[in-house]
Amino acid sequence: MIEKMSRSHDNVLGFRVSGDVAREDYEILEPAVQEIVDQSGSARLLLDMSDFRWEKVEAWGADLRFGQKCHRSIERMALVGHHKWEKLLARLAEPFYAQQAQYFADVEQAWDWLDS
Repeated sequence: MIEKMSRSHDNVLGFRVSGDVAREDYEILEPAVQEIVDQSGSARLLLDMSDFRWEKVEAWGADLRFGQKCHRSIERMALVGHHKWEKLLARLAEPFYAQQAQYFADVEQAWDWLDS
């Protein structure tokens, strides 16, 4: 499941990613990011993956299309979590999903980085 966080503001969007992510979840993420990009020219994105379990195979295409479409428009992507593999995701995010990507164990530090 992907749900927008209430702390989102201006061109900074936060999303809580929990459980299993399905193709339909990208129908929440992509339009929200595109709306901010249309308004501001770019977006900064926080993905709190602390409760993330897995992405369903059916969602992989939507995930790749999102990265392909939004890569140049996402200035910064902060990935928040508590596992080593999430650090790897942050490294992979930079060439495919965002101009800059960074892993954080603390959500407050992630918001601060996106706001700076």
